[in-house]
Amino acid sequence: MGVYLDNASTTFPKPPCVTDAVLAYMIQGGANIGRGGYAKAYDAEQMVFETREQVSKLFGADGPEAVAFAKNITEALNVLLKGILEPGDHVVVSSMEHNAVMRPLVRLQQERGVSFSRAQCDERGRLDPNDLAPLLTPRTRAVVMTHASNVCGTVLPLEEVGHLCHERGLLFFVDSAQTAGVLDLDMKGLHADALAFTGHKGLLGPQGVGGLVLRKGLAEKISPLIDGGTGSASDKEVMPEFMPDHLEAGTQNLPGIAGLHASLGWLEERGSQGVRQHELALAGRFLDGLAELEARGLVRVVGLRGVEGRTGVVSLQTPGADEAEVAFLLDQEHQVMTRVGLHCAPSAHRTLKTFPTGTIRFSFGWANDAQDVDAGLVALEQVLSGR
Repeated sequence: MGVYLDNASTTFPKPPCVTDAVLAYMIQGGANIGRGGYAKAYDAEQMVFETREQVSKLFGADGPEAVAFAKNITEALNVLLKGILEPGDHVVVSSMEHNAVMRPLVRLQQERGVSFSRAQCDERGRLDPNDLAPLLTPRTRAVVMTHASNVCGTVLPLEEVGHLCHERGLLFFVDSAQTAGVLDLDMKGLHADALAFTGHKGLLGPQGVGGLVLRKGLAEKISPLIDGGTGSASDKEVMPEFMPDHLEAGTQNLPGIAGLHASLGWLEERGSQGVRQHELALAGRFLDGLAELEARGLVRVVGLRGVEGRTGVVSLQTPGADEAEVAFLLDQEHQVMTRVGLHCAPSAHRTLKTFPTGTIRFSFGWANDAQDVDAGLVALEQVLSGR
């Protein structure tokens, strides 16, 4: 089986109830929603509604109608940014953003005349909220920010940024890819107008399902990215104005939503705090082990050195050894699975001074244990020592 340490890409394995739910839907359910007038279709619709309720509760939203599903957080962010930003609008982002934010903004800059500024984080990925104010202009409409870096795990100060946006009358959009299910996220407390999420990382669900959670009144300002059938208002050839149908054209990933329904129930029973403390304990153990390797000049830890203000994601560089080759040998010789490269976040790597080489990223999840951490450290030491 090997040692899987790439949970920031997708958590693995999933809780057994998740795979059971996906299989059960495929075998016993299988009906579509909003299209069939029979019991199986109504059961599927009830399952989807309950999942919306779970997501709304998790993020402190206004209710299940605030939740619009998408195939992943990238699609959700595209729906949001391309649906609401207009020519002449200005946006502020952090310098730690993922390309799921940056690429839509660059396209909007090229095709629609939307501009953006980056609030510069320091070389450990930390942001001073006071650095945002000088970037605001009369045309600034929104601040878009990741909750935590997918490269080095540093958590950004969303509460302070949200307060600033609230005071200035700006929209505040949150990318929760690395933190949903691990860190507490309350939209009202953060003054967040929209939160994008994905199901397959900290929420422990399947790939292929994510979405948007919107504050009341925001959806009507978003032009749908995709138009099509919704199973509702079928007498009209325009998208419904009511949520969630306004942003959900076509058949949804119902097996994926069934798996997400199960994973959210699993998380609610155990509590995200327990998951977070477990992942931080593993990251702390790994960082302690890296300190010896760093003292020998074999590695350079990127980002924060301690467990405060971070997630269970740790990146490092290997001075004198090619990171891609080291990651390859970790897998081929020791069956330790990591991710190497730029992690779809060149802006973050430029901030961390790791561009263009990138880093080797170790990311710990709910199913890892201390033995996995130690196996990773031993493998790393042996690869770098040439043994």
